[in-house]
Amino acid sequence: MTALAMDVPVRPGTTMSSLRRELTTALRDLDEDHLYDVQLVVTELVSNVLDHTPAGAGRLRIMRSQEPCLVTVEVDDESAVEPVYGRSRLGEYRGRGIVVVDNISREWGFRQREEGGKTVYALVDCTG
Repeated sequence: MTALAMDVPVRPGTTMSSLRRELTTALRDLDEDHLYDVQLVVTELVSNVLDHTPAGAGRLRIMRSQEPCLVTVEVDDESAVEPVYGRSRLGEYRGRGIVVVDNISREWGFRQREEGGKTVYALVDCTG
């Protein structure tokens, strides 16, 4: 069974430190290594919304299943532009966020939303 652990808006001014604190509370029973992986995925996906979408706004949802242990991170935004693996319009030293997400998560991807924009998701295994 999957349960919603967190559902918060993302908007300009959202800080990663506050999101990580909320995430730590919402997933307090995860071990430290798995929590760190989830925090890193959240940081990368939320940063993409803040950096790459016109409004810099969206919504973050965290879902958790116990058996098997799996954390799903979903971030909605208003842009229909697909995430790009390994490139950034912000310069040569940027654009590695999706590469990081790909390396940490079991699976990641995106889907277009009916009302416009997209949802980028990542599944983070928390077994073992």
